[in-house]
Amino acid sequence: MTSTLKINTLTGVSTAGSISVTGEGNSTPTNLQQGLAKSWINFDGAVIDSSTNLTGVRDSFNIASSVDVTIGKHKANYTNPMANINYVAMVASGAVDDVESTRDEEIMQLTTALVKVHIYHTQDESGRDEGYVGITVNGDLA
Repeated sequence: MTSTLKINTLTGVSTAGSISVTGEGNSTPTNLQQGLAKSWINFDGAVIDSSTNLTGVRDSFNIASSVDVTIGKHKANYTNPMANINYVAMVASGAVDDVESTRDEEIMQLTTALVKVHIYHTQDESGRDEGYVGITVNGDLA
């Protein structure tokens, strides 16, 4: 027998914004809100609109805009800010037609309003505008 639960809002009983779910193996409870990505973006770093300097965003969540700062440096501005700068941001990049693995990524700046990343050649640290850039953010929203 299968059951379907259809709801619009989940609210914790003791704390409205805190819901625990049973983790893997039916053992440790996990906080639902802490485990969700608070922001993410998938964009083409090689496609830049010269009039707005915005990157070619394919899809995103909680991102107001993605700006091409310079070659290999991109900035994603949050729609809803983070509570503080003690959050985690991860970046991945690549190109479909590029088989060399001489690129690297780094988080250059974290503020409550944005994350700035640098994608570069590992040999000479020259910037690269890659066809695929993904950034995910986990932490607490303001």
